[in-house]
Amino acid sequence: MIISAKDLAIGYEGKPIAKGINFAIEQGDYFCIIGSNGSGKSTLLKTILGLIKPLSGEVLYADSVKKKRIGYLSQQKDDRKIFPATVFEIVLSGCLNQGRWHPFFTKEEKAYAREKMALLGIKDLEKRTFYELSGGQKQRVLLSRALCSTHNLIILDEPVSGLDPVVTEDLYNALEEINKQGVTVVMVSHDVQTSMKFANKILEINDDGAVFYESKEEYENKSKSKREENND
Repeated sequence: MIISAKDLAIGYEGKPIAKGINFAIEQGDYFCIIGSNGSGKSTLLKTILGLIKPLSGEVLYADSVKKKRIGYLSQQKDDRKIFPATVFEIVLSGCLNQGRWHPFFTKEEKAYAREKMALLGIKDLEKRTFYELSGGQKQRVLLSRALCSTHNLIILDEPVSGLDPVVTEDLYNALEEINKQGVTVVMVSHDVQTSMKFANKILEINDDGAVFYESKEEYENKSKSKREENND
């Protein structure tokens, strides 16, 4: 187990958005957080990352996980103000999160960045500037940067939001390949159907609280029972 939550309540200025959150994430999991808009999914990610403090309860981390070394991909935002750096410069900047300070990037770090770019199929974009890229290419660049920040855990907040279906499928396939290589994936998603395809654990946050499913089969069985009850 690398991250767990015990009786967690999250929110801002003492006002809870969601509470009663319990879960356990193990190395190699593909953990999806689902729920309606405003249910607290993104707030939970920020709490896991240590960007905001829990209102109550706690988030526990294994020694192998350090909050400053978690790869994080936030929701897509307007990128017009992003400095016109090259794709390689942006990806390489993720290595700064590894906790080592030195005035120049090492040969090993540059090789590591190119390895992640090759994994996500953007090696040929190395010298392009970020703002020139398509939405799908930008997400792959930012995902590569996030991977340079970590060796074992990546957290993503709606990574396919605003992307067309073809690009969305490509990005999900890339995430699946990353997960197969041993990287734990924690992802907020509004796409329940796709979550069922890739996730092995699910946390559902709704008005009634939060429910942790230790397998997608458990979630599917519970959803089926709810549908049958509603039909009755």
